Amino acid sequence: MIFSDMSRDVTALLESHGIPDREVYLDSENSGMVFPQALEVMKSAYMGSGKGHPSITHRKGWEAYETLYTSTLGLARAMHCKPDEIAYTHSGTEANNLAITGLALAAKTRKKIIISAIEHLSVVFPAEYLAQSGFRVIKIPVDRDGFANTDALSSQLDNETLLVSIAPVNHEIGVIQDIRAIVDVVKDKDVEIKVHLDACDAFTKIPLNLEATGADLASFSSHKVYGPKGAGALFIREGVELRPVIHGQLSTQKLWAGIENIPAIAGFAAAASLMQENFDAYTSHMSWLRDRLISGITSTIDQSLLNGPAGSKRSPDNVNISFLNCEGEALTIEMSLKGVYVSSGSACTSRVLEPSHVLLAIHRKYEEAHGSILMKTTPFHTPEDIDYVIPCFNEAVKRIRSMSPFKKGG
Repeated sequence: MIFSDMSRDVTALLESHGIPDREVYLDSENSGMVFPQALEVMKSAYMGSGKGHPSITHRKGWEAYETLYTSTLGLARAMHCKPDEIAYTHSGTEANNLAITGLALAAKTRKKIIISAIEHLSVVFPAEYLAQSGFRVIKIPVDRDGFANTDALSSQLDNETLLVSIAPVNHEIGVIQDIRAIVDVVKDKDVEIKVHLDACDAFTKIPLNLEATGADLASFSSHKVYGPKGAGALFIREGVELRPVIHGQLSTQKLWAGIENIPAIAGFAAAASLMQENFDAYTSHMSWLRDRLISGITSTIDQSLLNGPAGSKRSPDNVNISFLNCEGEALTIEMSLKGVYVSSGSACTSRVLEPSHVLLAIHRKYEEAHGSILMKTTPFHTPEDIDYVIPCFNEAVKRIRSMSPFKKGG
């Protein structure tokens, strides 16, 4: 993309869009709000304690190292692991790539990778890339709510299996897997098989104790806990061997070359600590708003379908609804004009007119998948926000359906 050719178009688009009277941001799946306390921690790091290079032996270097060290202690407490078991990346996508590709590079004989059919593309793509190098990739089916088929998983486990990667919480439909049962199935078959958790959407949203899960690897993303973008982490259980996937000058860690983003890591740790300290209050608030939004939409808009399970088997923040006879991208634009910001399907494929692989895996039809809208509630939202959003959806869906050649009775 040549940005200079786009600048005028984007400016014109923004001017034509206008500024809504009220805004409700529900797209924290892709990028979102940051705790003010985390921003203050970042500001302090940028201005002082985090400006140096943590591997350089002068005062500013040691200050940066101390900030990195204290942040790591905080994250280790929140994750229930040892500080030395945390490796930093700059995103959850990088952490997933390091986990899968790094393990494969270190593998001596095993050449089989098992993932679920609804994993994030930052898990799917590295696995499929490795398939070009002689690895065999198996995708385990899920049921209509998105729960992984453990019988199918068990039948695929053998002494060729290197890795099983399953997200405790799915990023699109919010289904909460029984990770303890999945790990037990794997380890009962062969303790040498490694288990990786893409925990980006699970961390601080459900109880997650890395020490207790028995998993070998787990990926995390700062922005998913209302910290800044630019920080991610990979839990690597002591004794698990990985190889680097990028190469360059090392700083304080051996698996990810380049200088650590100290201010972002400090903000990540501050946000994670806030979420954990207020876990019950925040998750209760988010799930209450989630159910208010789901009920308000599905009870007032006909032919609207909830994707994924309801209630306690669903992440407290996740709302994913398909609107029949409605194109998701068109609905996203209509809602944006009303100041409500949502996403259509997975952001990773939002520029390509392909339905979400997650929704197809739970047996949604193409037209249902194309009409899906993903939203996330947060600790920042209020009941008034939700009560504003619901009638906006009613108006937007009615307008789009009135223009659809497939509208009811048309």
